[in-house]
Amino acid sequence: MKIYIGADHGGFHLKEQVEMYLKQHGYDAEDEGNNILDPDDDYPQFAAKVATNVLSSKDSDARGILVCSGAQGVAIAANRHKGIRASVVWDAHEARMTRNDNDSNILCLPGRIMNDKPELWQGVVETWLATPFSHAPRHRRRVEELDKLG
Repeated sequence: MKIYIGADHGGFHLKEQVEMYLKQHGYDAEDEGNNILDPDDDYPQFAAKVATNVLSSKDSDARGILVCSGAQGVAIAANRHKGIRASVVWDAHEARMTRNDNDSNILCLPGRIMNDKPELWQGVVETWLATPFSHAPRHRRRVEELDKLG
């Protein structure tokens, strides 16, 4: 599974931790930046890179992980791209639900809360990556409705 990962300054340290974790666990993780800690960078450009790559990947199961201070900004930016279903997730239960019910393809993590708390973010990342979309008719119908928007 190809995973594109990106973050601004507010998520930089957590992004680095998540990227190392993914690679250690055999995932094909590609860092879309920022590659340096720049307190003046802006999250929309990194969200756009990750979203664009998820949508254009040859891997049909490609996903993305975005991190900023609160996760809301990167989620809003990523969701501007038709076909992206980015979700802000704080715990393993929500990670499971957003994959099972909504087929989310980008996970958005809050760096301010999860930075240096591997016991928290690892469970979220593991659960989100391991949970398949249910394909239940009601969930499939709703995802199709989302894809018709915008």
